[in-house]
Amino acid sequence: MIAAVHVRAARAAGAEVLGVLGRTVDRSRKAAAALGLPTGYASLDELLAARPDVVHVCSPNDQHHAHALAVIAAGAHVVCEKPLAVSVDEAEELAAAASAAGVVATVPFVYRYHPVVREIRARIVDGRLGRVLGVHGSYLQDWMHDADVSSWRVSASTGGPSRAFADIGSHWCDLVEFVTGERFTAVSAHTDVVHEARPAGGAPSFGADRPGGAAHLPRVTVTTEDTAVATFRTGRGRLANVVVSQVAAGRKNRLWFEVDGSVSSAVFDQEQPESAWFGTETGAEVVVRDPSRGAPDQRRLGIVPAGHPQGYPDAFAAFVADTYRAVVTGVVPEDLPTFDDGLRSAHIVDAVVRAAATDTTTAVHETLETVR
Repeated sequence: MIAAVHVRAARAAGAEVLGVLGRTVDRSRKAAAALGLPTGYASLDELLAARPDVVHVCSPNDQHHAHALAVIAAGAHVVCEKPLAVSVDEAEELAAAASAAGVVATVPFVYRYHPVVREIRARIVDGRLGRVLGVHGSYLQDWMHDADVSSWRVSASTGGPSRAFADIGSHWCDLVEFVTGERFTAVSAHTDVVHEARPAGGAPSFGADRPGGAAHLPRVTVTTEDTAVATFRTGRGRLANVVVSQVAAGRKNRLWFEVDGSVSSAVFDQEQPESAWFGTETGAEVVVRDPSRGAPDQRRLGIVPAGHPQGYPDAFAAFVADTYRAVVTGVVPEDLPTFDDGLRSAHIVDAVVRAAATDTTTAVHETLETVR
């Protein structure tokens, strides 16, 4: 699913996509044919021998570290899916390698690229919301609602020790820190596995070809969470709370947050990405995306007139375009999510996992690489 999204975004950004590498030669060739690409590579060495400018790593989580390191060692720029790695140590190694090699290395925290997200951020920066008093929200999906649905993401050996929070909670945390400027310093958390066993083996995570059930397959014990609730304390002492679930029936991809300020509040709902809600004590207004008015960043990312809907593919394409612009110019803008942001996310996920395991409030660690 996500590799096809990357290919569409690369093409939209004006790139020539050379080919694709799957887990086997046969899968590579089939994927190349399905995506209309000239080459299905037989190995990563063959791919790198083609001397691409940028490689997009869309493999399962446990392979990100090895694949991205090889790309960096070959001198190519890299876009690596999140989570950047399945451990903090691996994420730190990747961030350090990218920095030492001087390559552009980005992570697709693409929800930053919804235009109305930038409108909310601009209003917080210029003080129109006042002082941030608190943040709350959720990220809800239902693709794991059925106990007979499974995926490689379920296994801790391929997906990592966290599933729901690392997969989608990471997006919520990155977006909220980006929008508000508040950085999380401590967390208390609880997680839950609601289906204790699922079918063994993998299947597509999303899309029309995902099987509705696999009850006939052998079942394995599930150790990665279906739901999580986390409460963060920020560096300024404020609270931020999020509910994360992959078993919320009817919720396809509802990333939602509210920032409550001393003057006004702001709400973003990713399933309704063309507008933002702003409230005061005396009323509220809904502001629609409009490239003819509003914050400069909102206007930059608005590629069609108001009333002509934009969505997730446009946000993804904008992220990829900014990545390629950084490759060409050598200038990495402050708002482009890089491996440093992927490392930051790894620290947050690690803190959530440790807090849930120990039922204690846990510090979110910082490294020099994560502070810009």
